[in-house]
Order: sequence, then structure tokens, then C-alpha cells
Amino acid sequence: MRLDAGVPQTCRDLGFEGAAYIVCEIDPRTYDIGLARLDAQGRPYGSVKAYAKAMADAGRAVLLAMNAGMYHKDLSPVGLYVEAGSRQAPLNTADSEGNFFLKPNGVFFIGKDGKAGVLESTAYARANPDVSYATQSGPMLVIDGQLHPRFEENGASRYIRNGVGVRADGTVVLAISRTMASLGSFGRLFRDALGCPNALFLDGAVSALSNGSRMLVGGDFPAGPILTVRTRK
Repeated sequence: MRLDAGVPQTCRDLGFEGAAYIVCEIDPRTYDIGLARLDAQGRPYGSVKAYAKAMADAGRAVLLAMNAGMYHKDLSPVGLYVEAGSRQAPLNTADSEGNFFLKPNGVFFIGKDGKAGVLESTAYARANPDVSYATQSGPMLVIDGQLHPRFEENGASRYIRNGVGVRADGTVVLAISRTMASLGSFGRLFRDALGCPNALFLDGAVSALSNGSRMLVGGDFPAGPILTVRTRK
């Protein structure tokens, strides 16, 4: 039974290990999956809420919008960012502090052939796929069927979290928690409950999801890259 009538048909409510989630299963052959960051004036949208409102005001409402990776104070991407085939930020393989740098990190992408993927960052660099959209974030949640090696089974760090995985059949799986979850449990959600051999953490604490007309999770939190889903015309 749905907890929220505003959850789109592509999504469902799911309980896993004591946490509540919205899970969205998107076929790239049926829906347009993309990324957005800047408005028509070249300014960051600033939040998922602001992006959804801008699209609705322009008559281009989206089915789903979710924050899609780490950002600097000016809302520019920390890692690789490709939008509509244009690379706006390079792959970041540096070492530093924070979740982005909890290696291995990785890249979610939509190839120019329309197929989706999640690859660990060095594997992405080796493969060098021809992509329409790509966003780098971290840490990886699941790598070739294995949980991130540095995750505790159920660590004390608990936040609202969101991430993305891709199944072997190419289905893109988005998940956002309604309640607090550990990284270990979030990784197991993608591997054990959602069947994703590779999955990527997108963000925590500021995680947000809109159905195009209202916020389902989160509020007016800051966002850099934004993952978008539209019904294909």
C-alpha cells in the first residue's frame, strides 16, 4: 500500500531493515533520464524544489527530480558532470575528505546509445564511454555485487539518503529514504532488495525528491546536479 498518493506510477514505497524508502524503477527506453544544473540565465537552480517549479512554470513539468551528486559552495559539481553531451566538469580522482572521496567512488551515466550504467571511477576512465549525461559522486554503494569495502554493517551515521543503481537488464533504480538509514543498510537495499550489481550514493541529509508538482521527500535544500525523469513524448 502506498504511503503517499503523490508517488508516481514508476515508484513505490518499500520498507527495508527498519527504514522506509521511495523506490523508482525507470526503463531508459520508455522515459527520458537526464541531468540539469543551470537555468536559462546560466545560474544554478539551487534546489530540486526550485528546478521543479521552474520546469512547471515553463510548461515542461518533470515526472521526477532528485539531487544527483556532490557540489562545491558555489553549487558547481565536485566531480565529472556531463549534460546533453557537454562536459562541464572533469573526472575527479583526487584524495580528500568527505563522502565523495570515500573510495571507490563512481559515475552514473546515460550513454549516447540510451543505455544507463554505474561504474567505479577508474573503470569509467578506462572505458571512456560516449555519454549524453554523467554525474560523479561517492561512495559507491555496490561494486560488481559487493558492498563498499569500508562500510560498517550498520554504522552510527544515519541520514536521509538517496542513490542510483542499474540492474543487469538496464533498468535505472532510484531510491531515497523517508527515514534515517546507515550507508551499510543503504548498500544492502540496492544489492539485496533491488537487484543492482552496481549502485552509487548521491547524497545524504540534503536528499530531496519531487514529483514535478510537490516535494515528496526533503524541502528547499541546496542542490548542484539534479537528476531528472520525463515521460517520453
